[in-house]
Amino acid sequence: MPIPLFNSIASWLLRKRYHQIELFLKYPLDVQDEVLRQLLDFSQETMIGKQYGFEDLPKYDEFRNRVPIVGYEDVAPMIERTRRGEQNLFWPTTIKWFAKSSGTTNAKSKFIPVSNEALEDCHYKSSKDLLCLYLNNNENSQLFTGKSLRLGGSKELYEDNGTFFGDLSAILIDNMPLWAEYSSTPSNRVSLMSEWESKLEAIIEESIRENVTSLAGVPSWMLVLLNQVLEKTGKSHLFEIWENLEVYFHGGVSFTPYKNQYKKLLPRKKFNFYETYNASEGFFGIQDRNNSDELLLMLDYGIFYEFIPMDSNGIEDWAIPLWEVELGVNYAMVITTNAGLWRYKIGDTVRFTSKNPYRIKITGRTKHHINVFGEELIIENAEEALKQICQKTDAEIMDYTAAPIFMTGKEKGAHEWIIEFRKPPEDVAYFTEVLDNALKSLNSDYEAKRYNNITLKMPKVHVARKNLFHDWLKSKNKLGGQHKIPRLSNERGYIDELLRMNMETRV
Repeated sequence: MPIPLFNSIASWLLRKRYHQIELFLKYPLDVQDEVLRQLLDFSQETMIGKQYGFEDLPKYDEFRNRVPIVGYEDVAPMIERTRRGEQNLFWPTTIKWFAKSSGTTNAKSKFIPVSNEALEDCHYKSSKDLLCLYLNNNENSQLFTGKSLRLGGSKELYEDNGTFFGDLSAILIDNMPLWAEYSSTPSNRVSLMSEWESKLEAIIEESIRENVTSLAGVPSWMLVLLNQVLEKTGKSHLFEIWENLEVYFHGGVSFTPYKNQYKKLLPRKKFNFYETYNASEGFFGIQDRNNSDELLLMLDYGIFYEFIPMDSNGIEDWAIPLWEVELGVNYAMVITTNAGLWRYKIGDTVRFTSKNPYRIKITGRTKHHINVFGEELIIENAEEALKQICQKTDAEIMDYTAAPIFMTGKEKGAHEWIIEFRKPPEDVAYFTEVLDNALKSLNSDYEAKRYNNITLKMPKVHVARKNLFHDWLKSKNKLGGQHKIPRLSNERGYIDELLRMNMETRV
């Protein structure tokens, strides 16, 4: 089929889906109520369905009162039984795929169930919707005249007792429909390579010969790849290699610290950046407008949403449905999914910016914040502060992390930062002062604890040597994919490791 014709047909088919999206935009609460009803009806005969009486849950309030909110540790025994071959425990159809993930501060792996329904009605549906929304906003797009350069995880799939586990990206690639494989680069063989450095070289070799029209991947890892592409080719920006490049679809980590660097690599004013919000547990949000920093909450993917207000005085067993949320409140997200996760705390926090339609911003992780001294510092504060500082000091940040310095004796506490710069500030002391002032302006709790050094002293900033975070992740076998640096943490173990690695190299 001629490429222009394929582009026209693919664009037409994807735009047809927009009429279904309009349905949940117009009737969001009805759609969510129907999602919950279908999940309960479908799962009545499972072990968990019988335990909580899914056949007799007429209203949401009964569901909320009867089914407890859980974390991974609560459901891990059932997941392990399913991995060993038992079925119909928490989902009625056979589950043979498990997305393996682990936090960067915790070596324990999680195995998130991925059902066929979740693959088709959530993950793959969301990929088509991302393209649908983009094409609806960019009618002259030539996206399908070329290929999408995708950068997924670097883990292969492993079989155990007839079930398979690996990075979610590996599961998606292994089950990818033909149309998606046809329109992507690199090949599946390269995408599933396990050794990160060799994989980057292979991706570059395959992709620089292709007509790449879009990019897709985690900003931190994609930036590493794209800089190596420029080094390999000797070009100054990416349009000299891929002149038809028109959009970068990104997710996984905040784009804020990297945006200015990407604009230097992609210096066209009309180039688009589109954010997504997905995880091993499901796909949740898509940027639905050009030049926006808000995400449309996708309501018809077989996921029912609930939200725990983060200012609920520590009460973490009471959630509210979508129809009770308020704008501007920080919520921990709870999901019930078509892979058998029932009222599961995913660990992310969001804030609603609109209720017509329901749009959100990701504000961080429930465990990735600093609140040792009552300062309630969240990732959203840190990202915005660093953005302001980089504008004032002309610095460029590659990676960063922060953790508390605990009080000892009469010594006050503080926050300790390790920052790896692409372009360091001329004066680190001034950078630290501006950081402190920016955080005060963004967070009144932090400002109160910093007043006259009442609880917190001035933050301490360490300049990381080149590739410190890369080397630390490599030592943990966590290069590439969704693996990321913990931005903020109440714990010090990992940051002490980083500081030792930083000093060992400097000696």
